[in-house]
Amino acid sequence: MPQTLLQLTNITKSFGAVRALKGVSFSLEAGEVHALLGENGAGKSTLVKTITGAHQADGGALEICGEVVSNLTPAGARELGIACVYQQPALFPDLSVAENISLRLEKPGVFSRVKWKSQRERAAELLKRIGAEVSPEAEVRSLSMPEQQLVEIACALGSGARIVIMDEPTASLTQKEQHLLFKVVRDLRENGVGVVYISHRLEEIFALADRVTVLRDGESVGTNAVDDLTEAQMIKLMVGREVSAIYPPAQSEAGEVVLSVKGLGCVASGVSGVDLELRAGEIVGLAGMVGAGRTELARVLFGITPADEGRIFLNGKELTILNPREAIAQGIAYVPEDRRLHGVVLEMPISENITMASHSGLFPVGVLKFKAETEVAKIFIRNLGVKASGPDAAGGSLSGGNQQKVSVARWLATEPKLLILDEPTQGVDVGAKSEIHRIIRELAKEGLAVLMISSDLAEVVGMSDRVAVMSGGSIAGILEKEAIDAHDIMELALSGGEVER
Repeated sequence: MPQTLLQLTNITKSFGAVRALKGVSFSLEAGEVHALLGENGAGKSTLVKTITGAHQADGGALEICGEVVSNLTPAGARELGIACVYQQPALFPDLSVAENISLRLEKPGVFSRVKWKSQRERAAELLKRIGAEVSPEAEVRSLSMPEQQLVEIACALGSGARIVIMDEPTASLTQKEQHLLFKVVRDLRENGVGVVYISHRLEEIFALADRVTVLRDGESVGTNAVDDLTEAQMIKLMVGREVSAIYPPAQSEAGEVVLSVKGLGCVASGVSGVDLELRAGEIVGLAGMVGAGRTELARVLFGITPADEGRIFLNGKELTILNPREAIAQGIAYVPEDRRLHGVVLEMPISENITMASHSGLFPVGVLKFKAETEVAKIFIRNLGVKASGPDAAGGSLSGGNQQKVSVARWLATEPKLLILDEPTQGVDVGAKSEIHRIIRELAKEGLAVLMISSDLAEVVGMSDRVAVMSGGSIAGILEKEAIDAHDIMELALSGGEVER
């Protein structure tokens, strides 16, 4: 019988008057991948912080390998064999990969000498184990987010942890890196390690997990074998209701052409020869593999990396867009992929986040009127269903889905003609995803032209009126509504040419 590595019984935790955990029970066996699911705000982060010693539970019992543990600290958790790989890597940017790994794994004495060679060798071995093509000598600042994530995983492996918690580990990984991660998780399971796996991507849960525990409103509402649940049942457990319309039906007919690009290209971005049209009231999905040029095309249209060939027309008028300021002035809005880096300023209140791109329109004489700013924010908070204590709440206090709504509100406040959404539901739970899809449909119904970039094939198929598939920086093909099919999208993305029938 497998050993129980972790047992939580009736764990409670409050922050002032807010009860974050209301008697949560959870267990993890040796050689098991146990998924932890729940909407944003369900209590997952608080539970993880309790397991890792960052928070002290107010009540209940926590046992590690059968021993009751109290007053757990982060250092104590590490000594007990608990490691956590967070969605946002916590690495020192100005140190090398080897130095970061060494700082996590070594306990240097006052007079100990740094063994540079052994540092690099151990880092190289750990990175090799997970198939990461990262140099131990590379400065962390130079690494992409996915590469930093892999370094975090290498640190967890090197610590010899028996309990490994992975919090949205694939959120910023490429498809190739995701496959590497899945292999690492399976290797850990085969070696008797217990893995707590947190993800909004249900397909990952079915591919990796043995059991799943669902949290809702701070309570554990069920623990089941993954094989005993369907996707619909998991969603119902998370949101407390049937979500039969994650992808709401189209409510609008395409109108006049809003955007037309002909032979568009940018050498610096690797985009070339793009021909594309978007109409009012239409949602065009932009699909393709990672590196196909989807985000790069969005950045060209928004003037971040201006086009050096081709022509751009907006409502029939030819434009030369040299920077984002000009794009905004012409009615183009862009909600970027990384909302924490480019979307929401976490330290600023919601009201300032919403109005920061539209000051010239809201305050034409250059005098900021806080009351007017607050009123504008209240309108968008109400219309988009942002769950917050009020317009003065900090952006960082919101869940991922609500941060995304605020990011969208900022650009809607500019009254755009074209809205570009880059991965609009990445990293948000199924309930928030459904709400964001509803908002996108409503915007199209009101006549907005929407270009939606997504790596989620189901989202592309379910939300798009047409799909443009990119490959190698160009449009490989365009599928009309009645011909949109996940298989054909993948075939175009991989072949870069026509679909064979």
